[in-house]
Amino acid sequence: MDAIIEVEGLRKVYGRTVAVDDISFSVDRGEIFGILGPNGAGKTTTVETVAGLRSPDAGRLRVLGLDPQREGNELRQRLGLQLQQAALPERIRVGEALELFASFYRHPLDWRQLLEQWGLAEKRDAAFATLSGGQRQRLFIALALVGAPELVILDELTAGLDPQARRATWELVAAIRDAGTTVVLVTHFMDEAERLCDRLAIVDEGRIVARGAPAELISSLTAESRVRFSTTNGFDATWLEGVAGVSQVVREGHQVVVHGTGPLMARVATALADRDLAMVDLRSEQATLEDVFLSLTGRRFRD
Repeated sequence: MDAIIEVEGLRKVYGRTVAVDDISFSVDRGEIFGILGPNGAGKTTTVETVAGLRSPDAGRLRVLGLDPQREGNELRQRLGLQLQQAALPERIRVGEALELFASFYRHPLDWRQLLEQWGLAEKRDAAFATLSGGQRQRLFIALALVGAPELVILDELTAGLDPQARRATWELVAAIRDAGTTVVLVTHFMDEAERLCDRLAIVDEGRIVARGAPAELISSLTAESRVRFSTTNGFDATWLEGVAGVSQVVREGHQVVVHGTGPLMARVATALADRDLAMVDLRSEQATLEDVFLSLTGRRFRD
């Protein structure tokens, strides 16, 4: 594959805080590469260094064959960037913002076509302050794409959006990749990374703790299976710990989660049936990226 981002031994320190500690990864042309991790893990510092917005304390970076520090001006002509704290003046109109950003590039796309493509044509004369969260995100995507970039970095794109807007934004991100632009997606949402990314790196406390395709990471995990069902508050499920293969029974509110190995679903269902207990929502759960993170760090993601 044609690697368009190469990062080797990246390190960034702020005072006594090590934000990025010896991170190495590569991104291939034409893929969605995810950088996944809890808030404060070093994700944004990493991509800001890749984009040339921060200088590394150590390490080697090549982005589109360029050095982000020494050749930053050229890189920004080929790179689209939407940062976590992206904002615009409240009174600027949607069309004005796109026309302004288009003027920064040598060979921009037609910003009027972007208005149509990203469902903003009716909002051309609307002030930024009047846009909904989903409309703002579509505008930020359009602004990141107006320079016709080969590579676009999207940082926490769906933070703060409702579920419907998040899923609509996922479709837009996939459309960017399908149109030939490489995407680096920074997120702390595991379902988002699992749904969109061709490959990803899981980052925690400034280090990469796992990398690969989401399905590969999950299938390589020797995690226990889980069976979940709902009960009343007074239901005592501790007796299920005596079922073959069961390692732990945990109550989560009105639900019981049974952890174990082997044909767990069949064993739990049989044990419940033997006691004439019919659980209408009895279901098996597959391992997730959170399970991968938990197995590597011993703790859950922090929001």
